[in-house]
Amino acid sequence: MRLAIVWTILRKELVESLRDRRTLVRLLVIPVVLYPLFALGMSKLIGSEAAAREARSSRIAVWGELAEDLRRRLESAGKIELAPWDGAPADVREGLLSGALAPPPGPEAAAEPEPERSEDEGEGERPRWVEPENPVLAAARAAVSERKVDAVLVPWPTLRDELSRGGKGAVAIYFDSVRADSAMAEARLEGALRRARRAIVADREAARGLPEGFSIAYDIAPRDVAADSRKVGQILGSMMPMMLILMSLLGSFLPAIDLTAGEKERGTMQTLLCAPVRSIEIISGKFLAVWVISLLTALGNVVSLSLTVSRMLPDVMVVDPWIFALTFVLLVPVTLLFSALFLALAVFAKDFKDGQNALMPAYLPLSLLAGVTALPVVELNPWTAYAPVLNIAVLIKALFLGEAPVDLLFAALISSALYACLALLFAARVFARESVLLGGHEPARAVLGLARRAGGTPTVGFSLAAFAGVQVLFFYGSLLIERASVAVQLAVSQVGFFLLPTIALVTGFGLAPRATLGLRPPSVRGLAGALLLGASAWIAIGGTLLRWFPPPERFARELGDLVLLGGQPYPVVLLLVAVTPAVCEELLFRGLVYAGLRRAGPAAAIGVAALLFGLAHGSVYRLLPTFSLGLALGYARHRTGSVFAGMLLHAVNNGLAVSLLYFKPSWTQGVMEGEMPWSLTAGAAVVSLAGLLLLRGTRAPDESVAAARDGGSAGGGATAV
Repeated sequence: MRLAIVWTILRKELVESLRDRRTLVRLLVIPVVLYPLFALGMSKLIGSEAAAREARSSRIAVWGELAEDLRRRLESAGKIELAPWDGAPADVREGLLSGALAPPPGPEAAAEPEPERSEDEGEGERPRWVEPENPVLAAARAAVSERKVDAVLVPWPTLRDELSRGGKGAVAIYFDSVRADSAMAEARLEGALRRARRAIVADREAARGLPEGFSIAYDIAPRDVAADSRKVGQILGSMMPMMLILMSLLGSFLPAIDLTAGEKERGTMQTLLCAPVRSIEIISGKFLAVWVISLLTALGNVVSLSLTVSRMLPDVMVVDPWIFALTFVLLVPVTLLFSALFLALAVFAKDFKDGQNALMPAYLPLSLLAGVTALPVVELNPWTAYAPVLNIAVLIKALFLGEAPVDLLFAALISSALYACLALLFAARVFARESVLLGGHEPARAVLGLARRAGGTPTVGFSLAAFAGVQVLFFYGSLLIERASVAVQLAVSQVGFFLLPTIALVTGFGLAPRATLGLRPPSVRGLAGALLLGASAWIAIGGTLLRWFPPPERFARELGDLVLLGGQPYPVVLLLVAVTPAVCEELLFRGLVYAGLRRAGPAAAIGVAALLFGLAHGSVYRLLPTFSLGLALGYARHRTGSVFAGMLLHAVNNGLAVSLLYFKPSWTQGVMEGEMPWSLTAGAAVVSLAGLLLLRGTRAPDESVAAARDGGSAGGGATAV
């Protein structure tokens, strides 16, 4: 081997690599900037979360009668909020008051009394003891797991009498060690009980002239209600999401580069473009190939993980197989996102090496989002449910912990599907630019379809992207104003997060307002049909769908209270719940969104806009009714060519529901309780049918001609994505 030649080749490759600015960014800028920022952000997040938890008071449910002196001592301990009988079922309360429920026999029954410990000494190692299942344990587990309280204190029925006669009573503390707030509540409560016990012992000893430390007042038995499966889930949920998502990333990373930049380097991309195939066929085949590889990678990792866990865990700590199956299902939208995004970015590269440089800036942030899940303070909540990649990671973590609320699960899946669709649309636009496929460059605005349309109408991709952006803005914006009154939240959400973004998108991109938003006067026949549908659709839909798929009673009650805006006057409720949503939501869904989807045909425009309308309401329980109403609204928009018909239908529908909830006339008592008679449902269906027939008889305008008259569809609006 000639070392001089080796040195020459080494120097050449290093010089060529370091001349590339993207290589320098990847080697220097990203590590120097990204990791310190990430570390600082995480330390501040953990510190702020710990400080916030320390500042919060612990809510302790007291199931039993405390001696007055002991109650005063606990309340004066600070940051302990006692809630008598909070979350206690009626049978448990009756059993504790009557003495029928006694403390279960535990190791303390036969063991020597536990030695007194100072607060600074800590708890140390307790003997492993599992309390037998009993009504008190089951009820306490439910109260703590559902986060009604942070812990449950049970002073057993004999405690007061034993303390009054100088004997020894017993109390139990039920908490969830997996929940940080619950563990802190247990520590605070046990510390307060120990201090109170020392004071009681000191009083007894002083009264009887006994030496200090002669006896103890009562035994304290903290009992962890977290099942073994939750403890295992905490460990697996902290590590597995990151590992699975990273492997899914790798599964699409290299294939995406090889099928785009690799083909350019080998010269086969030009051959493919010369073949009699369409660009959409090319992107579809390549995307499916990358996605299948990524999906198979995810599947192999999930299967391997499940086999490893089942092999290593003892029989008493089994993780249900359905959790692993759902984990794989949750990885499907993530692999869709990765495959489409990496494929779209890699096509800009000239060769394989350039493709790696192009994908690394996207790979690192996605990896960090998956890694954040390992932090104990990061969990599924309204803030993380819409964060790309992170939402699926925390959802997998929640599955392993056994606490995935339906609404948040629904929001996480829908948001992931939206991000995957946006990535697919982006990839489709990139592959539609032949100059990019051949190694050329185009401005980002042209590739992304962000150029002004000079009076045109939106494309399908533009409308879907607009909906996704407005939906994310609405979600996070509504969290920022959650402390305001319900009326203020509703007004700001509708105007600030629906209406203003819609107007900004139409005017900012130069779209024709009249053609895009349907700002045409409807016919009298169309208005009459919309009026009949608005007056009957709610009853017809509620009497059928809600009869077969009733929402939980608590959800229905909370929704009814929300609609009334906390007791606002009727005109205010009518304005904010009926009129405002009718204007703001219709301009978005039957205006901007419908205008782009119209290119795919009326049926697709009505159906997809209705589906997006249902998804935007953010509840799985409202999806079917809202989707059904959206179909009626879309049909009115299609037949009349005007958004005003949908506004009328929407306003009358909401106004009728608001009026019945507000005034509660006696004849609607059964209707408001969800027991709608079939006769009323059938009558409403007949009226709805009459409204549909009136709309069907309305002569719909030729919207393509109208669009041309209002400014045409030129300027980039004619090419659908």
